[in-house]
Amino acid sequence: MSQTVSTRHHHLTLNTDGRRHPMANTLTLLASCLAVVAAVSAWYPSTHLVGAWTGLFGLLSGLWAQMISATTAERFINVSAMIVSGVGLLFGLAHGGLY
Repeated sequence: MSQTVSTRHHHLTLNTDGRRHPMANTLTLLASCLAVVAAVSAWYPSTHLVGAWTGLFGLLSGLWAQMISATTAERFINVSAMIVSGVGLLFGLAHGGLY
């Protein structure tokens, strides 16, 4: 049968070039986690401190991760995390600022 199903399973990985990038992967994960916290905090005006600070740190860690990223998958997640962190930062600033 020439059209058999492949037994090889594809899984999500940031290392699409076949090499390990522990620092870039860690920063990408950090930026993504901070972006999620900033996005959730953006919905609640009383959490403007958390949203603003996590948005700021998420944006900075995303920029640093973008500078050292080695694969397209890392860059895609970094840019997405930076956008979400920036939105969380802006909502935090609009609801009361960093202090």
